[in-house]
Amino acid sequence: MTFAPRTWVVGETVTAAFLNAEIRDQLNSMFAAWTSYTPTWTSTGTAPALGNGTLVGRYMKVGRTVTVHANLITGSTTTYGTGAYNFALPSQAANVGSSYIGNAHLLAVDRWNGQWIVSPNATIAGPAFPISATNTRTALMGPAAPEALAAGAQLRMTTVYESAT
Repeated sequence: MTFAPRTWVVGETVTAAFLNAEIRDQLNSMFAAWTSYTPTWTSTGTAPALGNGTLVGRYMKVGRTVTVHANLITGSTTTYGTGAYNFALPSQAANVGSSYIGNAHLLAVDRWNGQWIVSPNATIAGPAFPISATNTRTALMGPAAPEALAAGAQLRMTTVYESAT
C-alpha cells in the first residue's frame, strides 16, 4: 500500500483521517502480511504445463522495493516443455540498466544452487544454474538443465528488485 506522501496545502486542517491515511496506514502496510500471487510458468520453447503440481508465490512491496518468493513443486502429470524457463513477477521491474540477482534452489535428484535473474524492465525472471556437476558455468534452467526434472522436483526462488511503479 505504501505510496508517495500527500502534499499539504498552507492553511489546510489536519484531521485524524488524514493522519491515519498518511502515517498509520502507511506504517501498517510495511508490517502487513505478504500478498499471495500465482506466478505464470513459461518457457522460450514449448510451454510447460503444471498438471497436478503446485506453483505459488508471495511478495511484499514497500515503496518500489519488491521482495518476492516463488515455489514450484512438480507433479506426476506435470509436463516440462522445451526451452529456458521464466516465471512472472508480481510487478514490472524498473528500467534502471542493471539486473537484480536473487537466489534459486532446485531440489530434485541432486540439490542445485543458482540465481533468479530479473532483467531491467522485465515482467518475468528466469532461474539459472550450473550447466552440470562438472561444468559450473551457468545457463538458464530448462526441462533437462541442470538435470532432467521429474515428479516431486521443487524449485524455490527469492529475489529483491525495484518495481517500475
